[in-house]
Amino acid sequence: METLSFPYHRAAMTVPLPSIGELLRLWRERRRFSQLALALDAGISQRHLSFVESGRSRPSREVVLRLAEQLQVPLREQNAMLVAAGHAPAFAERPLASPDMAGMRLLIERILTGYEPHPALALDRGWKILAMNRAVALLTEGVDPSLLEGDVNALRLTLHPLGLAPRIVNFDAWRGHILRRLSHDIDLSADRRLRLPFP
Repeated sequence: METLSFPYHRAAMTVPLPSIGELLRLWRERRRFSQLALALDAGISQRHLSFVESGRSRPSREVVLRLAEQLQVPLREQNAMLVAAGHAPAFAERPLASPDMAGMRLLIERILTGYEPHPALALDRGWKILAMNRAVALLTEGVDPSLLEGDVNALRLTLHPLGLAPRIVNFDAWRGHILRRLSHDIDLSADRRLRLPFP
């Protein structure tokens, strides 16, 4: 099993990376598939799937992608599954600031500008604000400046008592709605960034 080392108080902490079998079982259970149902949908034998989950067999790249597709695994997590199975990632991930994303940045800017005079934001899956229009400055006027420094998390900005929370008339209902959506997104994506929206 591969491990990852992180510095922690001058000592190395070793965190084991999940195997492909562990990841497959996690996603299968998350999606409420039996081994038989998933195997049938993916066109492989239940025995092969059982061997993969138990670590007795290593799946091919094609089988990993076929299983991931049936389980509706997000692309980022499909890359993690491929790596866990000993294959190269299949899907590129680039920051919005990269040169080849210039066209996408222009498109986002046009959409946000089109919403003016109303505030509009572009967020990543982790609720980090990637872009905003000019009207957002009016919305955030008077919030604690520390909430607007560095990578700004829109969820934190909205729910923080020094942020927008005191200005939201139906705050309890809004907070409940947002937290239910967050829980749903975590359940669907298993994205670790969503678990800690308040750094």
